[in-house]
Amino acid sequence: MEYIIIGLLVLLVILVTISLFKNINESNITERLGKMEVNLTKEIGDFKNDFSRTLNNDFTNLSDKIDLRLNKINDKVNERLDENFEKSNKTFTSVLERLSKIDEAQKKIDTLSSDIVSLQSVLTDKKSRGIFGEVNLKHIMASVFGDRNDGIYKMQYTFPNSYIVDCVLYAPEPLGIIGIDSKFPLEHYQMMVDKKLSASERQAAEKMFKADVKKHIDAISSKYIIDGVTSNQAIMFLPAEAIFAEINAYHQDLVEYSYKKRVWITSPTTLISTLTVIQVIMKNIERDKYTSVIHEELNKLGIEFGRYKERWDKLSRSIQTVNNDVENIHKTTEKITKRFNSINQVEVENIKKEIE
Repeated sequence: MEYIIIGLLVLLVILVTISLFKNINESNITERLGKMEVNLTKEIGDFKNDFSRTLNNDFTNLSDKIDLRLNKINDKVNERLDENFEKSNKTFTSVLERLSKIDEAQKKIDTLSSDIVSLQSVLTDKKSRGIFGEVNLKHIMASVFGDRNDGIYKMQYTFPNSYIVDCVLYAPEPLGIIGIDSKFPLEHYQMMVDKKLSASERQAAEKMFKADVKKHIDAISSKYIIDGVTSNQAIMFLPAEAIFAEINAYHQDLVEYSYKKRVWITSPTTLISTLTVIQVIMKNIERDKYTSVIHEELNKLGIEFGRYKERWDKLSRSIQTVNNDVENIHKTTEKITKRFNSINQVEVENIKKEIE
């Protein structure tokens, strides 16, 4: 409503203005309007040119700044892209190296898997397990005492009772001869630890496993412990660390049973430790044997050194006597020399007097 009223007022002002200037000379108005139009056109043209020039300059400056900024951004982007490409290249190279290592490891795992399968096929047969244990025992004995050291141990030794033990060890007294036999109770052990079997089946396998171990202990005790021939104890060698750990961790009754039978249960690790201790004892005994010999030789050397000292003292006294004689002769020589000098001096003086 307010806009309508304002519009009416503006229209009224225009009508009044028209009525006031009704009598003005139209020619003057036209002339003035023409001048105004020319001036206005000129001013508008000047303004347009200035505005266009300013706008062009501003646009040019702005374009230059934008180009400079874009160039900087482009350089920075290229730099970042180069860095990222280098990092990506290194990462890709590292990934390729790791993939190659993984491939090599996979090949080794495949080879190991085939070896394990072969080993499992070997261990399923009792005779093959026995050979495996004997070979393992032989390698341990050779690694500790050397290969073919018949003075310390022998493989496949026959006792006077006609039983053949896998290895006999000539330990120092009071131990004496110790029989070492390899046993490998595997079937019932595998069933006992198989989680796929039921609890009743695993319990039955555990009982059979204990019976197998006791059977081996009895056989070693009766065959390889002979009064007056061997030591009163023997060693049962288990080639598998897992079976040894199972017996010592969960079947203390088997350990106590082996103690009563004087049969010591060992694994590859514990057997090496036991043999190493025996080796040290043997070396100490050999060293003690030579100690008395060395002491006797030292006593003989002491006697000879006493004789040497006595003879040296005599020689020293003789040298001292000769030295004293030399000193005395030297003194006498000095006196005689002085006497000859004095005599010569007297004769020279007498000759001078006669000439005068």
